[in-house]
Amino acid sequence: MEQKTDEMTLTFRCPPELAGVLPEPIPAVQGLPEWFKSMPQRVVNPRSGYQLDTLKRCPPFIDAMTYGFLIPLATDLKVQDGEFTWNIDLAGTALDNAFSPIDFHDPIQAVGSPFFDDDRYIIKFINFWTIQAPPGYSLLFTHPVNRRDLPFTALTGLVDCDAYRDVPVQFPAHWHDASFNGVLPKGTPLVQCLPVKRETWQARCEALSAEAMERFSDTNDSLRDETAVYRRNFRAAKR
Repeated sequence: MEQKTDEMTLTFRCPPELAGVLPEPIPAVQGLPEWFKSMPQRVVNPRSGYQLDTLKRCPPFIDAMTYGFLIPLATDLKVQDGEFTWNIDLAGTALDNAFSPIDFHDPIQAVGSPFFDDDRYIIKFINFWTIQAPPGYSLLFTHPVNRRDLPFTALTGLVDCDAYRDVPVQFPAHWHDASFNGVLPKGTPLVQCLPVKRETWQARCEALSAEAMERFSDTNDSLRDETAVYRRNFRAAKR
């Protein structure tokens, strides 16, 4: 009998022989990179002498990086002069001698897009997790937010994982750092998985009213004269 899915739960499932072998998807808040953790919160501008907040004190920047879940690379991936190799022990499993953490798309499949290179494949990271979303929810799979330090850029896709939940979603990516030589470690975040409720939206454009202009001016003044205005007065709890 299928386990009932909680209203706000994403259920990740993997083949039984890979349970305990694969790194598990994690809440994005648990996967902040070392460069972010080591950043100072405030710095002095050497030209003006004023102390300024860094990105580490920017709530929208942080909230985007910590929303949803990160799906990790299954094993160490060695890259040397454009060649990808890996080593994972699955002896005695159903995937024996058939396990690969990476595949490729023919470059012609990206022709006409910014991801096209005639002499370079589009890589495809293999995901071994099926993902079940609650009814009415899709999942936006995108490159880990603000992670320009990674040598690849995952392509963004929106998948209706309340229905498409019995096989894994795979993750095509553009390997933009052709000079990269080294190891992409097991657990490296491949994509950020963001739940999106399916709703119909319309756009309305209009001039600000006198009342709205007054609020505009008051908020602008607060942002200029005070600190942490957004965090204190506007930011909603995410967890």
